[in-house]
Amino acid sequence: MNLLLIAEVLANLALAVSAILMLPFGYAVYLGEGQAALDLIASSFIGLAVGGILKQKGKMEENADIPVREGVAITGLGWLIVNLIATLPYLIGGYLDPLDSLAEAISGLSGTGAAFIDDIGILPQSILLWRSLTNWLGGIGIIVIFMALLPQFGRGGMNMMKAESTGPAAERQLPRIRDNAVALFAVYMGFTLIAILVYRLCGMNTYDDVSHGFTTIATGGFSTNNDSFIHYNSPLLEAVASFFMLVASGSFGMYVLAFRGGGWRTVWKNTEFRAFLALFAIATVLIMTDLMTELGWDFTKALRYTVFQTASLGSTTGYVSYDFDTWPSFSKGVLLLLMFMGGCAGSTAGGFKIIRLVIMVKLVRALIWQKLHPNMVASIRMNGNPVPGQIVFNVARHFFVYVMMDVLFSFFLIADGISMIDAVSVGVSTMGSVGPGFGIAGATSTYAILPPFSKAVACVSMFLGRLEIFTVLALFTPEFWYKGKGW
Repeated sequence: MNLLLIAEVLANLALAVSAILMLPFGYAVYLGEGQAALDLIASSFIGLAVGGILKQKGKMEENADIPVREGVAITGLGWLIVNLIATLPYLIGGYLDPLDSLAEAISGLSGTGAAFIDDIGILPQSILLWRSLTNWLGGIGIIVIFMALLPQFGRGGMNMMKAESTGPAAERQLPRIRDNAVALFAVYMGFTLIAILVYRLCGMNTYDDVSHGFTTIATGGFSTNNDSFIHYNSPLLEAVASFFMLVASGSFGMYVLAFRGGGWRTVWKNTEFRAFLALFAIATVLIMTDLMTELGWDFTKALRYTVFQTASLGSTTGYVSYDFDTWPSFSKGVLLLLMFMGGCAGSTAGGFKIIRLVIMVKLVRALIWQKLHPNMVASIRMNGNPVPGQIVFNVARHFFVYVMMDVLFSFFLIADGISMIDAVSVGVSTMGSVGPGFGIAGATSTYAILPPFSKAVACVSMFLGRLEIFTVLALFTPEFWYKGKGW
């Protein structure tokens, strides 16, 4: 284990996050929020101190390779350090207690968007901007962003991207890994700027459009309002948000290929994205039918709220335009399935990922055919290409661990006094980086009501869910840290 290399890269991450804290600090100075400015600058200085200490301990040659084990360690520990630095503005300002401050930071960076504060109105606008910014930083991945901005990562950055990637395999659209990170970041930034502009044209003020632009493309769901999109009561804004949430649920690697000459045929021919849109359409029709039948809603009302909430929870964004906790059980069941499945691999959305679902369905179909025809050689294909057996194994492994983690976290919540339905909802929501659920953490509720132990469980669930479990679990394996171990 090359601890000097790990310390050097972690130092760069800490210094970069500390520099980013200067953005909300500058906004606080502009607004005249003196106390918030002091909180933010103090947080930045602490982050700089941590980065400076690690910098003194670290050493890394330019364009040095980063082996697999070091890549996993950097990703896991890097996310931990960034979360701790992100906690500081809430903690130093006294806005939240230590546990809630950590939970709010993890919720932001993981893209969960679960609020651990009852009234965000008590937070200064500059702190709320930092809150939205944490959603945006965690959306495409802090490793991807910093690889795009910092050239020191070198050739070995692929191992860090693999550790952070969302999906069964980390794909590369360009030959050089840093060029790949720059392309992904450029698309991410481009979509964000377009979303901000469109929100502005549709009536949001400058502060709200920037904050919601960040959290929509990041599918994070943090809003500047306690009641999320209910606050605006605008079908136009809901339609715009729905569109961008669906866009952000697609693979950003797919968009890179489309913008580099593949055109929109690249998007349409993508099996995973088409499956995602098909599931979205089916869920919308099912829920609309249920709402019109059970609640007597007319078509227009059912269409408006169903499309938004299906896009919001299916993309794991977690915005709310209606209290869907009051909907019939069937509708809530469909929404819970969408929360579990999530968006596409390589997107900012959380959940199990549609590509894994498609592979699992094709695997079951292949196994059934093999049962009927024992001598048949089954082949699973995606986008016209065969899926390697190792990828299929990884998907099955991830499914087992993902479900077991959901069950385990739900059990912990039940043991802490949460009802079974509420516990399952919170478990699925936090593992899938969704945010709102049903019951105790429903559409119009916050996670602030949870007991302290349940909040700690939620923190672990959000952290594991964002890094897709194995990157974090590897750090707790004794063999991982053995010196001289072959990797």
